[in-house]
Amino acid sequence: MAAYRTPALTPSSVLLHKESSSVLFPMILHSQRLDSELKCPLNLKQGPAFRESFRGYLSTWPAYGAAQTILHRRKPCTASHPRYQGSNEYSADMVYKPQYLIQLESYLRKELQSLDLAQENAQELRLQPYREVFEFFIEDFKTYKPLLSAIKNEYEITLAQQREKIRSLEPLHSMLISMSEKCNQKILSMRDEERKEIKAMKKEKLILLKYIDKMKEDKISLATQVDKLQSELAEQYMMYRNECDARKLLISDLNEVKLQLEEEETKPVIVKKVASEDPVTLRLALKMTQKSLTETQIELNTMKADYSDVVPRRDFEMQKKKMAELIYKVDTLQKDFDQLKMEYDTLLEINQQVQQQEYKHGIELDQFHRESTPRPSWIKCADVVPGGLDYWIIMSEGKTSDQLVDMLLAELAESIMKEDFFDGMGVGENVPIHMRHEGKVKNLKLNKKDLTNIVQEIWKEKITADQQEMKSSLPDFFHNYLQKKYGDSATEWAYSIHESCRLCRTDNFLHLFYKILTKQVDESIYLVLRSLIDNLLQELTSKDSTNNGIVTSEQFSLALKAAFPLKTGQQIQELIYAAEAYPSSNEDKINYKALLTEEEEVKSDSFIAVIWKQYFEEKQEYLKELKNKLETVNDVQVEDLKTAFITIDPTIDAATLENYISHAFQIPKEQFEQADPIDRDILFQRLEAAAIKRLQSSAET
Repeated sequence: MAAYRTPALTPSSVLLHKESSSVLFPMILHSQRLDSELKCPLNLKQGPAFRESFRGYLSTWPAYGAAQTILHRRKPCTASHPRYQGSNEYSADMVYKPQYLIQLESYLRKELQSLDLAQENAQELRLQPYREVFEFFIEDFKTYKPLLSAIKNEYEITLAQQREKIRSLEPLHSMLISMSEKCNQKILSMRDEERKEIKAMKKEKLILLKYIDKMKEDKISLATQVDKLQSELAEQYMMYRNECDARKLLISDLNEVKLQLEEEETKPVIVKKVASEDPVTLRLALKMTQKSLTETQIELNTMKADYSDVVPRRDFEMQKKKMAELIYKVDTLQKDFDQLKMEYDTLLEINQQVQQQEYKHGIELDQFHRESTPRPSWIKCADVVPGGLDYWIIMSEGKTSDQLVDMLLAELAESIMKEDFFDGMGVGENVPIHMRHEGKVKNLKLNKKDLTNIVQEIWKEKITADQQEMKSSLPDFFHNYLQKKYGDSATEWAYSIHESCRLCRTDNFLHLFYKILTKQVDESIYLVLRSLIDNLLQELTSKDSTNNGIVTSEQFSLALKAAFPLKTGQQIQELIYAAEAYPSSNEDKINYKALLTEEEEVKSDSFIAVIWKQYFEEKQEYLKELKNKLETVNDVQVEDLKTAFITIDPTIDAATLENYISHAFQIPKEQFEQADPIDRDILFQRLEAAAIKRLQSSAET
């Protein structure tokens, strides 16, 4: 190593050398040569006690540090001796840095700069230069080499043990990952079973509702029958009673007639007997007969009184049986009535809640009517639209205001694209690089098919360039691509493509290209959409055992659930309907390779368009939940946004969370702690422009 500069001797330093015979120093090392370069002379007049304090101590750099930084020979974790606390008086102004330390730092800096920290073992690579510097340090400090070597060996042994421990834990980590995947599969299967059970229960509910309606009708019918039977029973009872009374009267009349006949037949005999019999005997017989007649009359009256309301037993048993049946029916109807009444009360409560909500929504609707602008008269557009009133009435029938606006924009775009020249946007800094031109620019009047092919080709070249580590933004790549391919006419192509994509508002593929080109949205959105299609294609290919590009509807449904585990059953069914509607597919077989071609990507009514639509709907729903969590915060900080993301999506990983926060605050993750709060509306504008998606289902949270 190079020798250090020897400073000129000062009077104080001469005094120090003169008295060196009485001061004991350890072996002079490279870093200890600084003791001869002290700017402030040492005051050795403090006596032998002060000089004795230098024995066995090693000075450190920077020399202007406090006295507590000087290494003293004492036990660890004990207070310093009071006689050593005055040593900071002579070291306050020392600022020299050892040349050896400078060389070591320079070597370490060069070694670290030459490393490729993008590799997985970046930390191991960073540790190697520090090891080399530490070995240089050990080799040059001969006195402390055994201790430093022992320290280094202990650190190396500890690191090796930690590596071995990590290596032993790797199988456990892989086992945990496999267990997590199995659990996820079980959860998905349980969800499928739950969906099937819910579907079956819904069907059963519909059947029960129909059964309830039928029971209600039966109840009404039975009640009518009961009323009718009761009236008939009353009429029958009155008829039977009248017949019974008439019969009794007839029997009485018949008995009287019989008695009269018998009296007429026996009268001559009685007269003869009476004439011949004794009057006393006759008188006694008359009394006995009258007494018997009285008893018979009393018994007859008693019988009439007791059995006046009695009916025949056969009729009684029949009526009793009918009565039991009617009682059973009435009990059944009463139970059904109680059940229906309970359901009616429940429906009444629900109806009241619905009425309250309807009243509330009615108030909100009235408020919206008052605050919103009046409906425009769309018939006025017929005067400016080519084709006149008849064409406009036919085209606008059944369309919403948003669809009518799209129609007008399409008509306006056609009129603009018929112009022969575009007006140049200038060469200012705020003008996109591919649009910087002054004067007129020729309109190439590209049709939609040619425009779509060009945009697809640009995306292919861009993705290929990114894979070859020649990454650049889409505007820069677009400009360079046109310059390379079309040369002097690149400006005409740039204006024609830019304006055509801008005016194709109803075409998701072309308008997304325009938004990315003008930096309204991030390029990662298109890459995420492509990754969704690639993941689905990979799942379908794995389930296609024949490799002919055709799978069954059941296999297609399973592939959709595996590729899009967060989608609801309704979304999966919507995708299945879109796939079955494809010409080369049906309800049993689906041609998935024809569904996922690049030609289908640009169609507005294709299966891929449905996937895109669902992605943007899920993104808006995700941001809506995030906005609800931050609705009370006007100026959002990094911690507020991080907490909101973790609350609505607990499974989000750290890298994704940092990426979202970087997009929102437009700063790297190293500056999160120093980031200033930003307005909530600005934050959500930036998040809407980024590729944001949920990592866990909202139902699970």
